[in-house]
Amino acid sequence: MVKVTSRTRDGAHLRAHLDYISRNGQLELEGSDGAVVAGKREVAELARDWATAAEADTHRRANSPVSLSVVLSMPAGTNEIALRDAARAFAIETFADQHDYVFTLHTDTPRPHVHLSVCARGRDGERLNPKKADLETWRQTFAQALRDRGVEAEATPRRARGITRKAERAPLRKIRERHEAGLGEPAQVRRSAYHEAAKAAFGAGAERPVWESCIVARQASVRGLYLAQVKVLGRSADPADQALGAKVEAFVRSMPAPDSQRLALARELRAASERVRGGQDRDRSR
Repeated sequence: MVKVTSRTRDGAHLRAHLDYISRNGQLELEGSDGAVVAGKREVAELARDWATAAEADTHRRANSPVSLSVVLSMPAGTNEIALRDAARAFAIETFADQHDYVFTLHTDTPRPHVHLSVCARGRDGERLNPKKADLETWRQTFAQALRDRGVEAEATPRRARGITRKAERAPLRKIRERHEAGLGEPAQVRRSAYHEAAKAAFGAGAERPVWESCIVARQASVRGLYLAQVKVLGRSADPADQALGAKVEAFVRSMPAPDSQRLALARELRAASERVRGGQDRDRSR
């Protein structure tokens, strides 16, 4: 996965982000020239250098980002060294000609991932502002870098794999994790999400939101496109085509059912309700 997770807007914001990805200077950051940034002092100097350069840019708008934060992640079990080396190769090919950057590998979560912070202003003065097409190119480049290092990877869109539920945004995930650790209140958007999920879990005859119906229709369309190719391949006289058709059909059958955060939270609420009801039944039977 290649994802732009955030943009820093000033020196303080950039310093906080670099402190986070370097674990307050405990992890080394590798730069675009191969140099290593190590320790809180060097991290602070890097943040100051990038922020000073941004402030000196007379063409920069007040809210233009100082840096872009990119995460390169892979499933649990992926070779961490291969991931780091692939991330380095990706960064060199994608940014080294124009943009300074630093990156570091995190292995403290089930999914190993690399945090890549890229200076938004290029050496020629052009600013980094990736569009959808750029992100697709980045995914293809990263996937190739992984394959070059023996890691199976395909840069297929989420919906082409039958996955309809979007990943939780990083800021919301951090707020949720702080709340679950007893260190703060849940985000307002999370409260609203649970309110809507409660309707789906316990509201008899609750109507499906329009956007959720669109998700179902989109996945049905994707399945239909695959199955149409299955029929074409099945009519081929070539055994290899027929075998490929069988594999595609099996892939379609293995696709998960359409899902969303609302439905996932509804399942969570129903499961919690059943646990409470089960506990009450046991108490009454004593």
